[in-house]
Amino acid sequence: MKNTIKTGNADVERRTWNVVRFFTPSRISQLFFLALFLYLFIITDYRGRDEINVGVNSFFRMDPLVLVSHVLAAKSLTWLLFPALLMVLFTVFLGRFFCGWICPLGTLIDLVTRKIPKSGPVRFLKGGFRYYLLFTLLVSALFSVNVSGIFDPITLLIRALAFFFYPLLGLAARSGWSSLYALVGDSRDSVLFLHDFLRAYILPFRETLYPLSFVSFVLIVSIFAIESFERRNWCRNICPLGTLLGLFGRFSLFRRIPGRLCEDCGDCRKNCPTAFDGEIPQSGDCIRCMDCRAACNVRRVHFRPGLPSFSTAGTSGQPVLSRRLLLTSVVFGIVLAKGFSFRKPQAQIRLLRPPGVMDEGIFFEKCVRCGECMKVCLRSALYPDFSLGGVTGIFMPVIIPRLGYCEYNCTLCGQVCPTGAIPRLSPEEKKKSIIGTAVIDRNLCLPYAKKLNCLVCEEHCPIPDKAIRFESVTDIDYRGERISLKRPYVIEELCNGCGICENKCPLEGRSAIEVFSRKK
Repeated sequence: MKNTIKTGNADVERRTWNVVRFFTPSRISQLFFLALFLYLFIITDYRGRDEINVGVNSFFRMDPLVLVSHVLAAKSLTWLLFPALLMVLFTVFLGRFFCGWICPLGTLIDLVTRKIPKSGPVRFLKGGFRYYLLFTLLVSALFSVNVSGIFDPITLLIRALAFFFYPLLGLAARSGWSSLYALVGDSRDSVLFLHDFLRAYILPFRETLYPLSFVSFVLIVSIFAIESFERRNWCRNICPLGTLLGLFGRFSLFRRIPGRLCEDCGDCRKNCPTAFDGEIPQSGDCIRCMDCRAACNVRRVHFRPGLPSFSTAGTSGQPVLSRRLLLTSVVFGIVLAKGFSFRKPQAQIRLLRPPGVMDEGIFFEKCVRCGECMKVCLRSALYPDFSLGGVTGIFMPVIIPRLGYCEYNCTLCGQVCPTGAIPRLSPEEKKKSIIGTAVIDRNLCLPYAKKLNCLVCEEHCPIPDKAIRFESVTDIDYRGERISLKRPYVIEELCNGCGICENKCPLEGRSAIEVFSRKK
């Protein structure tokens, strides 16, 4: 009986100790920032107000990879990314703490994959792959093609949520609510408040199914799947943001004591998610999670200010910035920036960017492909590009008028853009911003092709003076009878290319009026 009691007490103590070890200060910080990230993501949507004062773009604005890529591509610095500059300074002092205390993707990886057995490191990824990826992206940005957003962890997570999981949540909630509504019968009014609450504060304003949503889903699932090889595999061996922070963190004045594994214990290597590949922890890989300190039974591990003492070589033992790495990255970066920038001329004339985008080159330099503009677009006009902007234009926003149109009074996309790639315009500026020009195809337009009156495009044109007008003509129909027709025409000087005419055209399939890009 006594042995049973002792065993039970030992189990309770062990479980209590495991709970204490799990809720370390870094873990509490991770959970707080993950909750903050999800909250900001949810409120970055149309909730009945024309202004979004705080959004999930705050995470981008403290992202050093976004900062460095923007500076290299645009050759300038914007005040919007000032928090990222502070993050760089904090990283130089504290080390790569962002990955262990703040990053929402890193937190999800820890929470979802903690119990997944590890089969062992992938040799290919241990050969410096992350440095080749990072410097290739930075060299490409230097040549004004900023594609770092494709691999940025914050962007990857937001795209997966915005393109796949959040719309799926909305569709599932709507289906579930319909079933619940039918189930409760006459008592449905008693649960109506729940529906109103969810629609007002949590569920998406609209459940748009985006192109490339499956690609975004596969990318994020792959990040979790590779955890079967090694703990924090993405963070340790691939993530370009983590690699950049690691380079800054090598100069950290906040160091770990002792600076290597203790001779009588190897628990640090077992509990550390990123820093240990050998006896000496890598200064650029340590994410300052302090799991080693929490797991140390003899309280030997400490983190204190002092001169860096970690190894400054890469995981292979060679210097990180080798000549081979730099030359290879330059070659790959140039090939990526110039070799994949071809665009088909017939596709480019339909390349419609969000309002306020005046120069395609500048847009390529600044856009981080986060998808926030698409998420808040009131009329589902914006979609991730797959081919119109060339290979390097993937995930950048394009307007597809046949699927949606740019609301005349809406300025939300410019409000949520983290880098100013889509300028933040006042309502009056937005109304005058030129997206493109509508062109009528007389082979399809009903008054021209079939001699039938149709007023749809003119009726929907939001321009006060009407950019689409009619001319009254007398014509002979197919029965030889004289008829009066109203034939539409476009006044190019007034048209802003919002696309509502193309969207509302009653023809099936291709519209009789289409918006084409126009040089500003």
